[in-house]
Amino acid sequence: MALSTTCSGLLLLCMIAEMWDAEARPVDFVCDRESRRAMNTVAEMETALGVCDDLATLSSPVQLPCIKVHKASWESKSQQEKRGDIVASFGVLSNGVKAVRALSQPGCSSSLLQRLEHSINNYLHILTHLELNGPVESPVLSCVPSSTQSMSTVLWSYSRLITGKLEWLVVSLADRCTHQ
Repeated sequence: MALSTTCSGLLLLCMIAEMWDAEARPVDFVCDRESRRAMNTVAEMETALGVCDDLATLSSPVQLPCIKVHKASWESKSQQEKRGDIVASFGVLSNGVKAVRALSQPGCSSSLLQRLEHSINNYLHILTHLELNGPVESPVLSCVPSSTQSMSTVLWSYSRLITGKLEWLVVSLADRCTHQ
């Protein structure tokens, strides 16, 4: 029981810390690499996963985000298209996590799934409020998503989406930042 309380307390503390990051302006997210690193809490969630024995195998499959990038194709996309691709990938993952969380029992696993869902929603909030030039593009996946029941695979794919496509988009927007 004490371990479950400790896990829930740790997850709550981390969620509160993440909420501060979500309140930042999207341009701050683009211009402050340290804030982006702090917002990426996958390592902490992987540590918490080690405590949640019942979460190693999920009760139902979760669709994984599109994380592979063909560099030439990616570079030829507009910023709006890139954002649409990333938003669609986060959306697929968010929907899968919500569905699994709805089936989970209260406790450590539910708390970790809630934290993951909250983290995904923070990124979606930033992306959807990021001002980009050009016409708004509807979110479109760049792949046919695969599925898994492994929580560690879900976290690995989530991390790759953040450190891959999302970071590439942010780097391409660096010209918006004023260095003082």
